Amino acid sequence: MKPHAYRLRIWGYHHAHGNPRRLLFSVVLLLLVLAIVSCYNQPPLPSDNYEHSSSSSSSLSSSSPAPPPPPRYPSIRLPRDCDISQGEWVRDPDAPYYTNLTCFTIQEHQNCMKYGRPDMDFLKWRWRPAACELPRFDAAWFLELVRGKSMAFVGDSLARNHMQSLMCLLSRVEYPKDISDTTDDNFKRMFYTAYNFTVSTFWSPFLVKAEEADTDGPNHTGLWNLYLDEVDDNWASRIHEFDYVIVSDGNWFTRPAILYEKGELVGCHFCLLDNVTDLTLRYSHRMAFRTALRAITELDGFRGKVFLRTVSPSHFENGEWNKGGNCVRTRPFRANETRLEGLDLEFYEAQAEEFREAERAGKAKGVELKMLDTTGAMLLRPDGHPSRYGHWADANVTLYNDCVHWCLPGPIDMWNNLLFLMLGE
Repeated sequence: MKPHAYRLRIWGYHHAHGNPRRLLFSVVLLLLVLAIVSCYNQPPLPSDNYEHSSSSSSSLSSSSPAPPPPPRYPSIRLPRDCDISQGEWVRDPDAPYYTNLTCFTIQEHQNCMKYGRPDMDFLKWRWRPAACELPRFDAAWFLELVRGKSMAFVGDSLARNHMQSLMCLLSRVEYPKDISDTTDDNFKRMFYTAYNFTVSTFWSPFLVKAEEADTDGPNHTGLWNLYLDEVDDNWASRIHEFDYVIVSDGNWFTRPAILYEKGELVGCHFCLLDNVTDLTLRYSHRMAFRTALRAITELDGFRGKVFLRTVSPSHFENGEWNKGGNCVRTRPFRANETRLEGLDLEFYEAQAEEFREAERAGKAKGVELKMLDTTGAMLLRPDGHPSRYGHWADANVTLYNDCVHWCLPGPIDMWNNLLFLMLGE
């Protein structure tokens, strides 16, 4: 038998047999086989990770098979001697994991790549504790950990900076839908449809009740009335709705303020008023944190998890923020090249002490508190701030160099890596 004759017989036809009916039958059979094969080689449907795909699922037939269960991820286990708050920044050639072109939630003032920052080396680092290696941030894993839950960031503009970093990291899997009931960026509410996960931010620069008494003030930065024993209801009245709450603050306490407790004036700082006791910044900061944490631990029925994110050091050099200070370094410090001191140290110590007290009170009420200790790591990143790259160089604006907030992408993404680890424990 000739080889080519054998191949043709597979399809029921041979050139030696010219019967038209058999030819027609063979053609029909061939088309049927091709149709069946094509059905089994259809590409998989696109992932349901993005917002628009969830709406298309409603058009599927009711007889369609149920979607597979979400993947099961193991718990994250770190060695007992792993102190994630102490370590060094090491090279990461794979970073960054998003850019200003792939994330739409970057605040303009932190969009350093857009506004022409010339050096990109500050993006190529990751945090490594002294005694262990940290797993990388995994956006899909993070979203599984928070599936069906809600998270709130409470504090000043650094809390918003933190939340925007998280949304940028998660953008590799899904873009959220803005479900805010206001256009105010200080009170955003974003929803991840595929994971039924809500993330919100609450602007509260002092955490306690505050009123601006004078928009100019003695130092042209405003004068505030702070009620140190009255929590700010803008966030406290809503916190029972959330499974996770990240609380932070610090930078606004350097502004001139008149301090009240039990409705009575108890002192001030930088107010320049006669016959008013000048109290320390540490005092007002400590009392505000005490009030905020107490409000959470004493909230009836609240069983969420609370993270206290510690103070974020600024890096002004050659002058204060309003006197020409800037941050122009292009690489991280080594651990032996700097140390925490001054007001940053005072704020950090006060936070740690108040956290320990709140942690004990929370255990009795079934509220879990954890310290998201980022201070040591961020102390080593003088290169991660926007400086003057928060606007166009020729823009007709009056802005100071920003050595407080963090570029996105940038070192602040490490905060969410630690948050990811603490959620996955």
